[in-house]
Amino acid sequence: MAASPSAPPKPRRERGNPSLRERFDAMRNLPPFLRQIWDTSPGLTLTSLGLRLIRALMPVVMLYIGKLIIDEAIRLVGLDLRFEELGPAVRSGDLDHLLWLLGLELVLAVASDLLGRLVSYADGLLSELFTNASSVRLMEHAATLDLEDFEDPDLQDKLDRARRLTMSRMNLMSQLFGQAQDAVTVIAFATGLLVYAPWLILLLAVALVPAFVGEAHFNALGYSLNYQWTPERRQLEYLRQTGASVETSKEVKIFNLHRFLIDRYRTLAEKFYLANRALARRRALWGTLLAALGTLGYYVAYAYIAWRTVRGDFSIGDLTFLAGSFRRLRQLLEGLLVGFSQVAGQALYLDDLYSFFEIEPEIASKPDALPVPRPIARGFAFENVGFRYPDAETWALRGLEFELRAGEVLALVGENGAGKTTLVKLLARLYDPDEGRILLDGRDLRDYDLDDLRANIGVIFQDFVRYHLSAGENIGVGRIEAMDDAARIREAARRAMADELIESLPQEYDQLIGRRFKTGVDLSGGQWQKIAIARAYMRDAQVMILDEPTAALDARAEFEVFQRFKELSHRRTAVLISHRFSSVRMADRILVLAGGRLEASGTHAELMAQGGRYAELFELQAAGYR
Repeated sequence: MAASPSAPPKPRRERGNPSLRERFDAMRNLPPFLRQIWDTSPGLTLTSLGLRLIRALMPVVMLYIGKLIIDEAIRLVGLDLRFEELGPAVRSGDLDHLLWLLGLELVLAVASDLLGRLVSYADGLLSELFTNASSVRLMEHAATLDLEDFEDPDLQDKLDRARRLTMSRMNLMSQLFGQAQDAVTVIAFATGLLVYAPWLILLLAVALVPAFVGEAHFNALGYSLNYQWTPERRQLEYLRQTGASVETSKEVKIFNLHRFLIDRYRTLAEKFYLANRALARRRALWGTLLAALGTLGYYVAYAYIAWRTVRGDFSIGDLTFLAGSFRRLRQLLEGLLVGFSQVAGQALYLDDLYSFFEIEPEIASKPDALPVPRPIARGFAFENVGFRYPDAETWALRGLEFELRAGEVLALVGENGAGKTTLVKLLARLYDPDEGRILLDGRDLRDYDLDDLRANIGVIFQDFVRYHLSAGENIGVGRIEAMDDAARIREAARRAMADELIESLPQEYDQLIGRRFKTGVDLSGGQWQKIAIARAYMRDAQVMILDEPTAALDARAEFEVFQRFKELSHRRTAVLISHRFSSVRMADRILVLAGGRLEASGTHAELMAQGGRYAELFELQAAGYR
């Protein structure tokens, strides 16, 4: 997502209360969502829907059987059979029909309960599979995005919403399937009511419309609140992690930061709570008032049915069936209308999820991309290269013109912010230049296959990742396809002088490192750096880049690491970045960067003879050791 030089800063995205049209437009997200569910497991999807269809008809059948039971009981009372004990009554055969109806209702009740448990079982399995598949898809897509995407706060907000939505969207699946089940039940009940009193359905629908409109309005407000508070929610998560994390615990204790972090968290959480509470209060008040209209409609219909029964138009069984049908129909219709509103709200959240999947990386391989030359013959050439970070006013690099020759060890030096790490990121195509171009063996770097290019570049940045995995796996991630190659991992550790450290651990290469998990063993900063350097050697790439990888090592250890690196980089192209000028003297050539521009180039002796910035910084540093 590289910004053009004249691109204006991106405004923070705000979303107010979505309009009715926006909510209906969001329903377009439901078909792809349902396709995702189907693709996750067609068998479980069909099982859940089939069981729900059967279960949807159960309430109507059971209520009608209840009507028949009441009518049969009243008929038997009218016969004045005067049975004093149950045994003779059963043996007489007069109760056969009643007992058969009771037995049928018992079977249906047990079957309905069983169907409900089977539906929950199928939904639970499908939910787990869907969450796993969606999480994998999220990680796979995130892996394709540009580095810039992860440094953009707006896109971080989108990623955060997408992460949370991946874990919670199965509620929408159950809701949609439940809506379909309730719709079938509504049709069945409505069919029964149409036979007796068609206008009751119209009365019910009119009474429920206000509640539906109110629910839709407050669902939209809830979505808007959550959307606008995404940055604050990320801040809350950051404060929670910082206040209770092994990585930050030392400084938090030393500086007594816990009160500051807790107060900051409490203040932010209180604001979010108050905003949610205000919305919840309004929702509860209006929801109660609007639901009362639906209740009024039910009792008007109930009174009408009772009057028709008293008049003799309906039997007592009919009264029970109609009253029960109307009550259930009211509940179901209310649930369907409210559920539809909630589904529309959930569909708005799906907008966030699918919009994340629509982000396309700008740094990608061309369709006809070339493989990286093996071996690299001439090396890299920077031609008037300029780069500016998105929304930044100043250039990180500008007008760079130099060569990195094949087999050469090149050192980059300069003060903080000079552009050294940015240059390395351009070399690895984590970014593309905004001006000029970078050539590899005479071809633009963008002409080569991106995965192949990065496979041929081994980089260890100063902020390397400390994986809470085993020591062997921490090295093996340098070349993931060789993760099981124990000999290669041991050789990489030996090259990085990390072998003695690892062999001193209780379980050696199988030892979990880091304090995140119970059996983990923590390492010092210098020990971690040796593991990270071994990771670079594991890659066995044509180009090796070490970006301040030895900052936590003492001067002697750093010298040894660089000396070993010099020996092992024979016939390889290598780039070193270090603030310790004594360590970069071994480089074939040294580039001095200042303010994003190339200020000087040459060997240590040549640069000292020139007496420029390099000589000044070298003398300043050397004076500290005298």
